[in-house]
Amino acid sequence: MTPTASPVLSVVVPAYNAEAYLARALDSLVGFGPQVEVVVVDDGATDGTAALARTYVDRYPGEVRLLRKPNGGHGSAINAGLDHARGAYLKVVDADDWLDRDALVEVLATLRGFLDRERPVDLLVSNFVYEKQGKKTKTAVRYRGALPADRVMGWSATRGFGKRQYLLMHALIYRTEVLRAAGLRLPEHTFYVDSLYALVPLAHVETLSYLDVDLYRYFIGRADQSVQEAVMLRRIDQQLRVNRLMLDHVSRVRVTDRRLRAYRLHYVQLICVVSSILLIRSGTRASLAERDRLWSELRQQDFWLYRKVRWTVLGQLANLPTPAGRRVSVLAYRVAQRAIGFS
Repeated sequence: MTPTASPVLSVVVPAYNAEAYLARALDSLVGFGPQVEVVVVDDGATDGTAALARTYVDRYPGEVRLLRKPNGGHGSAINAGLDHARGAYLKVVDADDWLDRDALVEVLATLRGFLDRERPVDLLVSNFVYEKQGKKTKTAVRYRGALPADRVMGWSATRGFGKRQYLLMHALIYRTEVLRAAGLRLPEHTFYVDSLYALVPLAHVETLSYLDVDLYRYFIGRADQSVQEAVMLRRIDQQLRVNRLMLDHVSRVRVTDRRLRAYRLHYVQLICVVSSILLIRSGTRASLAERDRLWSELRQQDFWLYRKVRWTVLGQLANLPTPAGRRVSVLAYRVAQRAIGFS
């Protein structure tokens, strides 16, 4: 690949007050030459995030770019990165996470092969690993069984996804033009928009491939992290906003492939259950009323979707009546947290 060619991969790194850990992320991304473009998006940070990123721009000219913008939240930073990305493919890496460099070498070889095809592949899926602070045993989310490895396929060639096999943002490398064709614009000043990133473009994905490597290292366990339960409880309004946007998307944008339709239901069911359990954990009458409102709105909006999401084991578990039933719901959620390894 010549230095003047477009990058194979753009990696967008949203960064807000990330000075303490940004270097770890960037160290995992640089040194691959012009085939990898690293776009750090300083989302109005008030610490040394921009200054640190600038040192990488200077050390790796042509590889690392710095975009600076007023604070707009995680979704706003991803939007800005997508607007400026020059790579054929795009991946988002949060500033407190990182990639495995050996796995990235394999990913790049795979993406280059895609670009040699008459029609490049729309989506590459790889594994991610929960790097939980203070926990020696790491939990990897892999897609064996659901996705045949090392082949290009349509959704019809996929199989059923297991209960822990969700295509989170960390697993996804989209073809950049797919994201743009999908009109992806994530809401600003809203946490948890990665769920929309992992759902909305799928309706525009016609071909995909699975590379069975542990690429993404997902760091969890910081007390101030957005996925910590206490933080999520404080931001439950934003979780619910994303939840409703996901349901609205699935209701409005119909897909014909039954495998993709089944997966999308699989994913929105998870998000509805997480929202419901958080509202139960909040423990107030207002929160329980909000849980009931979420399900009631869905029933009125799209009865078909309501039946597909509500009348499942997880959907029923999230709606058990009485205080005793709600304790069972939370207990089951705790068991799932320990089994899967998420925060």
